[in-house]
Formats: sequence, structure tokens, C-alpha cells
Amino acid sequence: MKLFPNLVRAVVSGLESIFAKKQYADKVIERLLRSNPRWGARDRAFIAENIYDIVRHWRRYTEALGLSYQDAPTEAQLWLIFGVHQMSQGYYLPNWEEFAALDPAQIEKRLNQLLKRREVMYSIPDWLDQLGYEAFGKRWEAQLDALQQEAPVVLRTNTLKTSVSELKAALQADDIDTYRLTEYPQALVLKERKPVFKHPLFKEGWFEVQDAGSQFISQQLDIQPGMRVIDACAGAGGKALHLAALMENKGKLIAMDVEEYKLQELKRRARRAGISVIEPRLIDSNKAIKRLAQSADRLLLDVPCSGLGVLRRNPDAKWKLQPEFVEKIQQVQQDILQRYSTMLKVGGKMIYATCSLLPQENEHQVQKFLANHGAQFRLLSEWHLSPTSHNTDGFYLACLERIAE
Repeated sequence: MKLFPNLVRAVVSGLESIFAKKQYADKVIERLLRSNPRWGARDRAFIAENIYDIVRHWRRYTEALGLSYQDAPTEAQLWLIFGVHQMSQGYYLPNWEEFAALDPAQIEKRLNQLLKRREVMYSIPDWLDQLGYEAFGKRWEAQLDALQQEAPVVLRTNTLKTSVSELKAALQADDIDTYRLTEYPQALVLKERKPVFKHPLFKEGWFEVQDAGSQFISQQLDIQPGMRVIDACAGAGGKALHLAALMENKGKLIAMDVEEYKLQELKRRARRAGISVIEPRLIDSNKAIKRLAQSADRLLLDVPCSGLGVLRRNPDAKWKLQPEFVEKIQQVQQDILQRYSTMLKVGGKMIYATCSLLPQENEHQVQKFLANHGAQFRLLSEWHLSPTSHNTDGFYLACLERIAE
């Protein structure tokens, strides 16, 4: 592979923003790619793919150089880390000054020793490796391996504007090949990564990019047109848009969040999708919840979580996550379950969902809730989705029915 200095410099700049300035990888890459409109598709792919690959294997590459993965790197070290990444992919390095300090034989020898350790092999912090092993035992390594892989690009067809077959044919006409997933009725998976956000059909609201597991959550809420539905942790609205489509844009969907800017983004996306039933509401106090007591036919609680199930899409999250956050977020999750569940009618159904793999954020939370509210709610079903078993991101969801006031 021939390397071009300006493209490698862009990769190094991106890594500096992520690891030295603590910025989010997706935002860094988006900003980088906007910075030079002259870059072609291959150039842009080179930058994005190399940044993500190095972020995924950050601990492996830094420790191969005798560095600590926890320390902020210098620019010179980032060039060396890029060099180690290239060598590990089987590529020869050009005779550049930035790579002069690298000894391929020494790097290979050190890597052979380091990769005997699971936490280095899968590039994960010690505390997180221990937490995962306590939860999964010998199955943890398979989870780690799956989370290290690049996630596929999955589209969700907006059935308010088109059908899956029609969308598939329209994309194929533009040389974007997809295949269907029988378990996920609105899903199409790209056979090859393409810049779909620039496609006219995306701008016209024919589809959204949404993991199949995320689509599965909305499907399990047993939505019918005309219902009153509440998405109480809506964020920017990925699942709310899907729920509205399942409602056939009939009824009312109240999309709630504690962040106003996310609800503004949801409004923009809803307009593009041709959705009129969504009513965004800011949760600025507990009164916002009390006003909706026993008003929802269906309730979605897609709660904040550690995000361990989506590391293959957000690999930098494992370097930003801290054990204190995992502990604290469990308190938030239980508080949401206790307070927000009051919005559900008797006879209504709600889903508690996370994008975490950890039982303490998942089934343990539901068990704790039912220990206090078993006379009011009953568990109907629950699912664990993961890259190892479903080729989706990692999700947990439990469907509960309210049986009494």
C-alpha cells in the first residue's frame, strides 16, 4: 500500500484529537473529512478506516512501543503508532523520518509476547476486562472478539415513504448493493460501505441508518396505529422515528428527553421522514413525568447505559469509560424505571432497553424493579442480542405489562 504524507498526517491529527484532546471519534472524523473537499472517496475511506482501526487496537499498538495506553501521546508517538498499525497489517513502511525509530523485528517480538494477554489482544482497559470476565466467564473472549470487528452498515426502511423492495431496487440502481435480514422486516444491510448520508433518497427520508438490534427493540413493543406511545429517553429520535412508522403516522407519540438540542434534531429528522405524530417534550422537572401518569398505551425506556454493546461502532468509548460511571449509571437506570413507569396505563406494555452487555445494567435492574413493583407489573419476555449470537450490536430488552394501578 502506497502511503501519502497528507493522508497519514490527517490520521495522526485525528488520533491526537481523540487521545490527547479527549474528543469523540465520530465527530473528529466528520470534521476531518469536511476539512478538505478535494479528498476523493478512497482518501476519505483511508482516513476513517485507519483512525477507527487504530482506536480499536490502541492498547496493542501503544504497548508494542513500550508506551502506556492511558497516557496522552505526543505527535511523534502517534506517527510511530500509525507505523506499528501498518506493520501489523503486513505493509512495508516508506523510508520516512517519522518512522525511523521503528525496528520491525523488535516490534514483532514484543507483539508476540503481548498478545498472550487477553486485555492487550483485544485492547481493553484492565478494569473493563475484569468486569466482563466476572459477568461472562469463558464466553467473554468471544464477546470481545466480536466487538473488535467493524460493524456493518444497516439501513431501516421508512415504510411511510417506500417499501423495502422498492428501496433495495432504487439503491441497486445507484450501485449500492444490499441484502435483507429476515428477522428484521425493515432492515437492509450494505454489502460494501458507501457514503449513504449523501444519497438523495436519504435526504428525501426513505431510510435511516440504524442497527438491526435497535430496530428489533421497537418491533417488540406491539405497536398499533392510533395508539398513544411515549418514548421517554428519545435522544435524537432513532427509535421514535421507527415507532412512528410502525404507528403508520396515526395516533400520538410523545418523545421526551432531558436535552433540548437532541429534541431539536429529532424535529428535523421527523420532517425529513414525513412524520407528523411526534410531539417532543423536554423533561425539565419531575412534573413533566407526573403530568403523563397512566396515559401511555406503550412506553419505551431506552435508558442511558455504559454502551458496551456498541463498542464495534464506537470503539473510543472503551477508552473514555470509567468504572465510576458504570456504577453511577445503574442508579440512574433504576430511577428511570421507578419514576417513568408511572406513565403507563393498566394493560399497557413497556420495554426497558439498554445497549449494554452487563447483567447489572440489564436483567438485574428489571429484577430489582419487579421486587418492588411485582404487584403492578409482570415480565412478559426478555432478549439478549449480541454480535456473537445475532450479528447485531449488543442490546438487552425486557417487555413488561402493567397489570394494576
